[in-house]
Amino acid sequence: MKAEYDFSKGERGKFYNADAVFQIPIYLEKDVDDFMRHLADVKGKDVGELVNELLRHNIQLIQRIQ
Repeated sequence: MKAEYDFSKGERGKFYNADAVFQIPIYLEKDVDDFMRHLADVKGKDVGELVNELLRHNIQLIQRIQ
């Protein structure tokens, strides 16, 4: 690593995108991953779509209880 870097020709915000969405990586344990992939195949859905549906359902249940 250099002691100093020259940013004098840098352009602030060159790669900034206000509409960018950060995707948090989720790592499932093997048994959960296997089950979710199987269920997604049976339902003809993407695993991410299925996980989001299940999490939304859980959120609704939690909100009703509170």
